[in-house]
Amino acid sequence: MKFLLDVCASSQALESFLIGLGHDVVSAVAIDPRADDDVLLAQSLAESRALVTVDKDFGELIFVLRQPHGTIIRFVEMSVDNQIAAMQELLDRHADDLLANTLITVSPGRIRVRK
Repeated sequence: MKFLLDVCASSQALESFLIGLGHDVVSAVAIDPRADDDVLLAQSLAESRALVTVDKDFGELIFVLRQPHGTIIRFVEMSVDNQIAAMQELLDRHADDLLANTLITVSPGRIRVRK
């Protein structure tokens, strides 16, 4: 699977975890740490990458401005260790959802998938 880590979710630990599992991971920090959310959204869609973020502004881009998008994974109030554990659960239990242009919101003890 391909991922784009937003600047706010670009921990070395999460990136290394995903790469260690064989996934193709790009960090916004390496591309352009000042890239606007709409640019990242478009890039993730163009490259078929799941966008990983903690930023709630992507919901506005999708639901209010109706911008096209691929899958977005948003972590809410989670430590990096919990993000990694949640990502493992997503890969194990929600692999189909990760490929379906969904908005997945992950908070402690809860995964919400919106198609």
